Amino acid sequence: MEPAPDPDPRHDFQAMHSPLSQIARREPVTVTLDTPLGEALAIMDRMRIGSIIVVDAQGQMPLGIFTLRDLLHRVTLPQVNLDQPIASVMTGGVITVKPHTTAYEAPLIMARRGLRHLLMVDEAGHLVSIVSQNDLFALQRTSIKDVSNDIRQARDLPSLQACAKDIQRIALALLTQGMAAGQLTLFVSTLNDLLTLRVIELTHDEFDLPQVRWCWLALGSEGRYEQTLCTDQDNGIIFACENEAATEALRQRFLPFAQAVNHKLDACGFPLCKGGIMAGNPQWCLSLPEWRARFTAWIEHPQPKALLNAAIFFDFRPLYGDESLSDTLRTWLLDQTRNAQLFLRLMTENALQCAPPLGLIRDFVFDGDKDFPHTINLKTYGSRPFVDAARLLSLAHGVRQTSTAQRLLAASRAVNFGGDDVAAIVDSFYYIQLLRLRHQHQVLDASGGGNRINPDLLNELDRHILKEAFKQARKLQSRLKLDYRL
Repeated sequence: MEPAPDPDPRHDFQAMHSPLSQIARREPVTVTLDTPLGEALAIMDRMRIGSIIVVDAQGQMPLGIFTLRDLLHRVTLPQVNLDQPIASVMTGGVITVKPHTTAYEAPLIMARRGLRHLLMVDEAGHLVSIVSQNDLFALQRTSIKDVSNDIRQARDLPSLQACAKDIQRIALALLTQGMAAGQLTLFVSTLNDLLTLRVIELTHDEFDLPQVRWCWLALGSEGRYEQTLCTDQDNGIIFACENEAATEALRQRFLPFAQAVNHKLDACGFPLCKGGIMAGNPQWCLSLPEWRARFTAWIEHPQPKALLNAAIFFDFRPLYGDESLSDTLRTWLLDQTRNAQLFLRLMTENALQCAPPLGLIRDFVFDGDKDFPHTINLKTYGSRPFVDAARLLSLAHGVRQTSTAQRLLAASRAVNFGGDDVAAIVDSFYYIQLLRLRHQHQVLDASGGGNRINPDLLNELDRHILKEAFKQARKLQSRLKLDYRL
């Protein structure tokens, strides 16, 4: 008798957080471009596989893939001769990923491209393995797989709204079952990404968009994969336009579409950004040269208040469309910020504004909020010190990742953090995120206060750990003061 499946969802998400190199176990079956179609089909039948990869003459570089779907539409129905080389019926232009791509990023890539398979290649572009949708779904609990499928199959706003409620329902269930904060925010962000992708896809069909390269950008907490249960929208659009005279006309073509997406997301439970940081705002629907100009102004002529307001734009990542535009902007941005000393110094000053609320006599100090007295804002004085420091370190040391934990880990060598030191800092950040999630669960239907807790209502252990977490934030800020002589 087979053992019952493990009911603990935390194990599933530990796997989803793992790189594909630890998950992919399938040795790729390959043929070369000139292999006769009949021979390739015989190999697929003998190996009992549904796809075969077409490689170069050296057997290293993937050039295409042939699947059972290709067999139906390109061979059987057109009655193609089986003596034809497989190159004539394969799907070319394959999408590849690197071994460090995580199991939560892979489904998003598949969803964006409408794919069922991804090819894993090493840094030299040599084929390593193949990953299918089924491989990834095997890591997920049935309920999570079901909501993912429901999102992909949604055809209208009511069905998307139902999916949004399912995401929150499952998130709350996982929270009460003890899932770690890092895994839970990753889960929420991943499914919210899929939901946003589907909203964009459906809205795209309603508009005649210009035939230029463009990309929908996730900003802020969404850009960092750190969405909690209470989150609004932060997004933008980047589009290709080398002709400055045509830029405004292209923007006006994109804006009605972007505004429609913003309002549909609002209807799905993602409130419109009060600060207007949304793709439907002309200020944040920009060409690549315009985005460069915005960042250049912030970097070369930095003003503390402007930088404070602009901080979340540095957390951008691509969500839908031509990702190369976002990648190009990120590469350019890191080249600009690495040695921009005045900019980095002012970013450091901003990062030090929100000191952890630790008292000299009492354990905690309070900010005197009249609506929520005797409380601590865990977003402003808890998470933000870590987020701001990690953003600064990423810009100073050329770190491409956008999540706070990944930035801290990637920058740790450059700033000579010990392994135990950076681990303690990351654990502290995640603990504060966990407290935020727990509290948001309790006040989900209440008005405001989702990030404010009264430490007196915590048990003794939680109060002690929270105090230690704040000490780690203070330690991180002290390191920034030392590095930038503040």
